[in-house]
Amino acid sequence: MKKTKLSKRGEEIVEELLKEYGTSREAIFGEAGLFTDLKRIVVEKALAGELTHHLGYEAGGKPDEEGNHRNGYSKKTLIGEEGAMEIAIPRDRHGSFEPILIGKGQKRFEGFDEKIIAMYARGMTVREIQGFLVDQYRVEISADFISTVTDSVVEAMLEWQNRPLERVYPVVFFDALRVKIRDEGTVKNKAVYLALGVTMEGSREVLGIWVEQQEGAKFWARVMSELRNRGVEDILIAAVDGLKGFPEAIGAIFPQAQVQTCIVHLTRFSLAFCNWKERKIIAGELKKIYASETAEIARKRLDEFAGSAWGKKYPMIAQSWNRNWEAVIPFFGYGPEIRKMIYTTNAIESLHMQLRKIIKNRGHFPSDESAIKLIYLALQNITKKLASPVSWKTIANQFALHFGERFTSTTAQ
Repeated sequence: MKKTKLSKRGEEIVEELLKEYGTSREAIFGEAGLFTDLKRIVVEKALAGELTHHLGYEAGGKPDEEGNHRNGYSKKTLIGEEGAMEIAIPRDRHGSFEPILIGKGQKRFEGFDEKIIAMYARGMTVREIQGFLVDQYRVEISADFISTVTDSVVEAMLEWQNRPLERVYPVVFFDALRVKIRDEGTVKNKAVYLALGVTMEGSREVLGIWVEQQEGAKFWARVMSELRNRGVEDILIAAVDGLKGFPEAIGAIFPQAQVQTCIVHLTRFSLAFCNWKERKIIAGELKKIYASETAEIARKRLDEFAGSAWGKKYPMIAQSWNRNWEAVIPFFGYGPEIRKMIYTTNAIESLHMQLRKIIKNRGHFPSDESAIKLIYLALQNITKKLASPVSWKTIANQFALHFGERFTSTTAQ
């Protein structure tokens, strides 16, 4: 890295300033330190230059007799990384001067709001943000101030939630995250649903966020209709975790979509009936079913398990697999690459795990909107790291063979 060089005159000015202010941390970065004073002076000089350009004559010059002219200064306090700073804003007699550097009504230096939003998005509570700003920037701000700043993203959030989507998604994962939200005076454990879509290029994107207290066909019909209205014409495979009312709702809007239940969740549900010592053995027996080469072999092995000693000891395991069988078997029709991708909703669960880390500090949210706002902000950071499935070319070729024009007509465009 090269050292920054100044002109000879610049070096002399810096030396003079350091002699005057000193070289301690407080002298350089403190509230009345060199950086703060320099920033104030530069801002005020720039504003004075803007007014000169606006009026058309230099300070000390003579304006036209009927023309506009300077009219003193007004004080304004701006909040920035150095804390609260009072600056002098030049005025004109006609009141027509509108500075660009520090706009009318502006109370914070550019970038300050973004820092607050970034802290909020990483899960810091309002109280933690207040404490951090006091410790780092010597700025005391109210909870209402922070809420106002974070509320500024609501418009962008609504635009994101209603943005146009791709015409076709080969796979969409749907799953719920439980969040405590105040509703009608009581705190309820609501389900916040996310949809994670795999695009035709293999990339992943969150399609939307929806809050509902209970699952049901009406709720899912609304979600599916929204996806359709935003441009989605087809979903090849919908991977879910036994969501109530989901198959009926997606069948009504996207009748050709295959519904694949999460095998991992179904296995976990099955093992919940067993004691700890038995779980490893029974997990091995269940793996024989979902690791079968075909749906027919899997059916035979499920029947064998149901008739075995373990199946008779825990009949509810085979019963749960039989109830979900039509949503279990679709993935048997694909090669190992697609099987690995769709037999579990882990892709979306990893998002939920990261979101839980962010929301764990909050007892509850005051409203649905506040919960969606934080999740939306958090997702802007999390989704930057989403990776495409491995071997997407192989997967895409398999989709083309299985779905024909439903897949290839989009890739050809």
